[in-house]
Amino acid sequence: MSASAERLEVKNPKTDMTHAEMKEFMRNHFEEFVNRKNLRIGEVNFAPGFVDHGADVPPGLPPGPAGATQYVGAALKKVPDLRVSIEDLIAEDDRVVVRNRWTGTDGASKQRLEFSGIVIGGSPTGRSWRAGLI
Repeated sequence: MSASAERLEVKNPKTDMTHAEMKEFMRNHFEEFVNRKNLRIGEVNFAPGFVDHGADVPPGLPPGPAGATQYVGAALKKVPDLRVSIEDLIAEDDRVVVRNRWTGTDGASKQRLEFSGIVIGGSPTGRSWRAGLI
């Protein structure tokens, strides 16, 4: 999107953000939470009732920021060089869809890992958001 088109973009009344701002929020979230290993950002970005519906999420994680932080923290211990790169970002209404690619090396087995995922997030307001990984 051109700079002039971004200036004309209207803020969504549900999020008080433009689509460009919503996408930037999601980009920054992944960069901080995974790539910079800043688990404290989860306390800010995840809604209190957040539940990760990903197939790889172990049962029994608490909802909200605590569960997300526990899950990603454990992943970072197992795969210390874990990185996520964003392949696509799509914003529509109050939702953002992120297609991403995760890479890293299992610390114990030294096996190289690579997998892709899709995150569908709603209402990234800059304070908290909800998402589900497919």
